[in-house]
Amino acid sequence: MPGMPAPAPAAPVGPATSAAGAATRTHAARPPLILASTSPYRRELLGRLRLVFDVAAPGVDETPHPGERPAELAGRLSRAKAQAVAARHPGAVVIGSDQVCELDGEALGKPGTHERAVQQLHRLSGRRAVFHTSVCVLRRDTGYEAHDAAPVVVRFRVLAADEIEHYLRTEQPYDCAGSAKCETLGIALLEAIESDDPTALVGLPLIRTSRMLRAAGIDVLRP
Repeated sequence: MPGMPAPAPAAPVGPATSAAGAATRTHAARPPLILASTSPYRRELLGRLRLVFDVAAPGVDETPHPGERPAELAGRLSRAKAQAVAARHPGAVVIGSDQVCELDGEALGKPGTHERAVQQLHRLSGRRAVFHTSVCVLRRDTGYEAHDAAPVVVRFRVLAADEIEHYLRTEQPYDCAGSAKCETLGIALLEAIESDDPTALVGLPLIRTSRMLRAAGIDVLRP
């Protein structure tokens, strides 16, 4: 974020003006923040922290490697996304994130179509799945890089065919891993959620992200 030009020498100012100047200097010292994702869910989540940020498409191939486990895939892609955008913006703090749903050791990606979403939810009905949400925060100009994972254990209800059909026609969650949006009607598909970072299931673990942003030079509680 570009800095403000230095003011010309002036007479002493009162406490209110001095405080405003200090706030301006603190804000100007912050590096730019970029979310390496075009996901509207991650954009909404990061917006909850009331930070000014830009969004950039990482352009990363998300094809799993042969034999790659779901947790490894999520971690690799979160780092690859952050690295791709940071290479274009070395002075910025970049956030990359990825989520992979795991069932019986297999990765369930975004269904993309209604038919695949029906298949996914029938497989998940009455089952326990793990949503691996990984986040990476990278700042190339200082050499800072950190990444962490926030696995979420989800237990699905036993779902009837008409419930699955109604849900999918209503929500159309075809861009969501596991075909469910827990933040809206999809919560009714579930029996329980187990996580230490509540927003991880939506797509960006904000507790972990806030911690890494502080280490990278952006403290969300010191604007």
